[in-house]
Amino acid sequence: MDTAINMQSVYVTDLVGIAILVIIMVTRGWSLPGRKLESRIMMVLLAVSMFNCVADIYVFQCDGIPGPGYRAILMVGDTYLYMYNLIVGVGIIYLILLHIDRRTRGLHMLLFWILCVVEMALLIVNLFVPIVFEIDANNTYHRGDYYILFVIIGFVLIFYGYSYYLISKLKNPSLRYFPVLEFLAPILIGNIVQMKMYGISLLPISFAVAFAAIVIALQNECIYIDKLTGVYNRYELDKIIKRRHHRRNEKLIAMMLDLNDFKSINDTYSHEEGDKALVAFAKALVEAIGSEGLVIRFAGDEFIILIPIFKPADIEDYKARIHKRLDEYNETSGKPYKLSTAIGGRIFDPHAENMSVIVNEIDSMMYKDKHAYYAEHDRRGRRKEDS
Repeated sequence: MDTAINMQSVYVTDLVGIAILVIIMVTRGWSLPGRKLESRIMMVLLAVSMFNCVADIYVFQCDGIPGPGYRAILMVGDTYLYMYNLIVGVGIIYLILLHIDRRTRGLHMLLFWILCVVEMALLIVNLFVPIVFEIDANNTYHRGDYYILFVIIGFVLIFYGYSYYLISKLKNPSLRYFPVLEFLAPILIGNIVQMKMYGISLLPISFAVAFAAIVIALQNECIYIDKLTGVYNRYELDKIIKRRHHRRNEKLIAMMLDLNDFKSINDTYSHEEGDKALVAFAKALVEAIGSEGLVIRFAGDEFIILIPIFKPADIEDYKARIHKRLDEYNETSGKPYKLSTAIGGRIFDPHAENMSVIVNEIDSMMYKDKHAYYAEHDRRGRRKEDS
């Protein structure tokens, strides 16, 4: 049941939320090395959240003030606040899924579109028939019968995002740097408390605290991220192997890869273009492997992929996926050169085998693959053709 608005509480929580968001924006906590799309999403969500805190204060301040002008402000403002919960709720879950898989999947997008259409349809109807919220004759806000549906959708998004994270974490142990529960929990608590206690405003500051947790987690993860390509670096490789060494009866696929003709790309098209080729190559590897394994930049144009084995696995299947993804890139890149890779790999037991030995073995296997490639592709002839 609706109760009186506690304006002091509204001012305190929203202003604290604004302060947290401003600090994140000013310190560029949203900027992630090698992950431009995620950084842009974070920046947009932060900006929208700051506007939401300001709108929240203004809407609460206008509540109960008579006059058609204030009524219009309340209708527009409260509609926006409901839309914000949807936009940022979907945005955070989208960010989680994008961070895990580095790409979006059709099923996720379908779910998001369904939720957006349902909520937007309800808000449009609410402009004419008060089913979600009502502004009465005294310009006082009241929750409607369909208010609870928005709360349920918020819980569905939180459950969906965390469930997907847990499943993905079983496959990819590096996700421990991305502790989803820690930044979904403030939103969940804020939803529950605000649902029970009308008259206070907790959701804006809940989202602000959630963003602070996201930024801390992502910046901590960046210690183990290669700044150019956005994949993991050798620090992460060492930690993975040390941790896996203590586990028995667990095997990994280890693959060593490097770019064919990488020196030719640097010499012919510049080192800047060589960096772009490395970024495109790393992205192709991540898209080919997805959340099934870990892509690590080992040195220069050499990468290592580690894949935990949870089911019967064939290294050749993963090689085929990588080559297919590179072929797809070459067809659409418009670059004067083509990306291809040499791959060496085998299954090993990190508890029983030394990683240094494994690296030497898969490196040797990779160079055999590279020699086979150059036996069919003359370097000088290829460079002339590219020129």
